[in-house]
Amino acid sequence: MISSIFILVFSAVLFVYWFRYTCVLMLRSKSPRDYAARVVEANQLSYPSVELRLSEEGWDNEMGQLLFSLKRDYRLLSYLLQHGADLNVGGSTLEQRMLMIDFKIMQGWCTVSRFFSPVSSRAALREMAQVLDNFANSMGERVASAAD
Repeated sequence: MISSIFILVFSAVLFVYWFRYTCVLMLRSKSPRDYAARVVEANQLSYPSVELRLSEEGWDNEMGQLLFSLKRDYRLLSYLLQHGADLNVGGSTLEQRMLMIDFKIMQGWCTVSRFFSPVSSRAALREMAQVLDNFANSMGERVASAAD
């Protein structure tokens, strides 16, 4: 009985570690061209300005607004990825779904950690912005490949 519980807990910890490591690797990998700039401009996304704001003093006074801006961008980009005019039949890829889950986890972590660790909240907001950059880049890449 105890060995079964130990194996279950150990497996769960390994799964969480694998999931986080995989998400971080996906966010660090960059495509040769940056397609995100056009998507940001066309859709008036605010995640680049949120990333810049996180580097400045006093960002924690605006944490609610920064989180709101990232959530708005997330809703728009996830909709575009799932319903983008026949650019990718079948919706999101596995990697994008994993990053969507990661975004939600970081959103929850930011909400919880804002009360006891502003540094953790900043890291969560940065990772959320990186997820959005990945989505914008994917959307821009789809548009570019459809135009060719």
